[in-house]
Amino acid sequence: MKVKFYTLGCKVNTYETEAMEQQFMTYGYDLSESNADIYVINTCAVTNIAERKSRQMIRRAKELNPKAIIVVCGCYAQTAKEEIEKMPEVDIVIGVNEKTNIVKIVEEFLNEKHGLVKVGDVMHQNNYLDFGTTTYTELNRAVVKVQDGCDRFCSYCIIPYARGKVRSRNPESILREIAQIAQDGIKEVVITGIHLASFGKDFSMEDAKKYRETFGYNQNFKPFDPKDDLHTGGFRLIELLEQINKVKGIERIRLGSLEPKLITEDFVKRLSKLEKICPHFHLSLQSGCDKTLKEMNRRYTTEEFENSANLLRRVYHEVALTTDIIVGFPNETDEDFKKTYEFLKKIKFYKMHIFKYSPKKGTVAIKMKNQVDGKIKEERSKKLIELSNKNQNEYNESYIGKNVKVLFEEYKNGYFKGHTANYIMVNAKGKKEDEENVIDRILNVKILENDKKAIELLGEISDK
Repeated sequence: MKVKFYTLGCKVNTYETEAMEQQFMTYGYDLSESNADIYVINTCAVTNIAERKSRQMIRRAKELNPKAIIVVCGCYAQTAKEEIEKMPEVDIVIGVNEKTNIVKIVEEFLNEKHGLVKVGDVMHQNNYLDFGTTTYTELNRAVVKVQDGCDRFCSYCIIPYARGKVRSRNPESILREIAQIAQDGIKEVVITGIHLASFGKDFSMEDAKKYRETFGYNQNFKPFDPKDDLHTGGFRLIELLEQINKVKGIERIRLGSLEPKLITEDFVKRLSKLEKICPHFHLSLQSGCDKTLKEMNRRYTTEEFENSANLLRRVYHEVALTTDIIVGFPNETDEDFKKTYEFLKKIKFYKMHIFKYSPKKGTVAIKMKNQVDGKIKEERSKKLIELSNKNQNEYNESYIGKNVKVLFEEYKNGYFKGHTANYIMVNAKGKKEDEENVIDRILNVKILENDKKAIELLGEISDK
């Protein structure tokens, strides 16, 4: 039988799709690029738009093959199983934790021929469910999931209810996967999770001690301290990164989204000693107004965020900082937005991902008064996108005439395309017959100009 996947949402979802695909192949199923007998829609619930796209994908799959089995899994399935179960196109609904058993669930359906709903209580899941070694690549970089769940409960966010409590992956399993990735010739890994900064906080004292002993951390064991929940607990993110940095064959380690409060003097001091860490940090801000941050239930102030940004810039001289911003959050006045705008001008991020606030069922924010008009959200969004593009182009201009190292990923329209360590897109003219000498390699490139329209650098390869 042929299986086809549709995936919405974040890198974690895409990683899990890759793992589920490998499960199906292990059991003798074929993956399809076109029509299939089984369609799996791995859904997202982060916004109403994501949920709508998930429903559209479900209907589209059924239209492609009316006789196909439609399996819906992921965050939207976890938070709205009754809603999805009512859709006539759907045969199987499975939650976040049931993804590891997807083939067995599908085969149960094939034997019994009746609809199945397998959605457990994720809020009471205490252990990380490991997919094992999963090679999910974005072009030529591998994405590795190390953590699941979130306990921050931001007032606008449904993810803690969709993903459950913090659960960290066994570091030995992580390192086995990365060692395999290195053997496959992949040079860059992206470390990701639902709340990456929380990695290790759920380890028991016994497990934390065991991991520290395994990897040679025999001194200065700290038991978990709830007041410092991102930095104590024995074996945390920095210890994991120190071990990944030792894996032979891996040349770049890129981090997923981080909470600003993770960035302390001690963390950055240790991180700066790891030569493979990419100087590109995505620090999720959401607002540059302290009043709005408090209403969002973010756990830092703009002053604290600025301190974290300055700390990274002091240590990493060519650091690129990126962030997420929500505009039009309930009660955000013109004055609040002005504060956000001025703060963003001050921080001068390389790139900002701008989202218009979308009321989400099941969150605290949907009940807040003074919801902001859609036209105002659109205006604020445009202003911040313009600012982001301006920042990117100004930063890119500073690279003209410089030599940079680029990991080339693909050949397209006469250009080799790739990224610097700080995640600037670089294009270099070349011939398709040179792909073998360029793709998947880190090469020196001299930057010639900045393509302002595309916001990408143009250069020439100085070695092959």
